[in-house]
Amino acid sequence: MSAAQLGGAALIGWAAVGGGLGAAARYAVDTAVSSRWRRTFPLGTFLVNLTGSLVLGLLVGLASGPTTMALVGTGVLGGYTTFSTASVDTVRLARSGHRGTALAYGGGTMLATIAAALAGLWLGSVWATA
Repeated sequence: MSAAQLGGAALIGWAAVGGGLGAAARYAVDTAVSSRWRRTFPLGTFLVNLTGSLVLGLLVGLASGPTTMALVGTGVLGGYTTFSTASVDTVRLARSGHRGTALAYGGGTMLATIAAALAGLWLGSVWATA
């Protein structure tokens, strides 16, 4: 096996470890929020996606190296964020008659996470040049 292949295998390993950590963190955050938030709006998933987008933008803005991006970006934040759950939550809300909430949640999630990623990207690039 070449050095490049070994490096690629190591990055895959880091991404896998990070993915497990991120999924566990997502579960912990969503469970903690859901146990206190008794409304129809899926606040736990919304907060997970919002914070994950912010941190990923920050990481990219800091121009992190390949190992950090594999572990934290692809791994931890890939396992932490969950746009598939956000999509299912949106459909579930619409089907249960909460169409306004579904529209606000679906559209709000998209807009808020893009804004959070842009804010993180800007902040990371400012910190990287400081």
